[in-house]
Amino acid sequence: MSLVLKVRSVLEKLYTKHLLATNIVTCGSLLGLGDCFVQRINMMINKEEKYDFPRTGRMILIGFSLGPFNHFWYSLLDKFIKGRTGANVLTKIACDQMVAAPFFCSSFLCGLSFLEGHGLEGAKLEMREKFFRIYLVDWAFWPAAQFVNFRFVPSSFRVLYVSFAALLWNIFLSYIKHDHVSADEVDVH
Repeated sequence: MSLVLKVRSVLEKLYTKHLLATNIVTCGSLLGLGDCFVQRINMMINKEEKYDFPRTGRMILIGFSLGPFNHFWYSLLDKFIKGRTGANVLTKIACDQMVAAPFFCSSFLCGLSFLEGHGLEGAKLEMREKFFRIYLVDWAFWPAAQFVNFRFVPSSFRVLYVSFAALLWNIFLSYIKHDHVSADEVDVH
């Protein structure tokens, strides 16, 4: 059996028999990879900065915890909003932006705050300072990415596609999460 056929066979198993596990690992791994990019860029800019492995580990853990939500969310959307017509795609995008995006952003910020040991007060502060910036950019980035997803990507590959689109998004998330500028210092108008 050629290497290409072996790889194809493994991928078919991962994206059929083991889809949930594959989606969880993909989501966590790519969130961690996004943080790696941000840290490497910061290290190039600030020569004295060292790589923070626990930070990347926390990002991976949050990705693992959000992977099941993504897996079941896309299954649920496909179950209740069938088809790839323009109206169905727009309905899925609206649902994604109104339900999944706020949940994901909140879970990301609060979950990392708890993993960093900042507790409930730290989570509230993170939400107050960073949620709006993240959610605003979410509206600029995700509707176009989700149009491609809902219109052209087979359902078993939705989380994979979203995870790779999210690699760019995760770089942004890591940057905002670890940016220590308060909301009072940012002009959002």
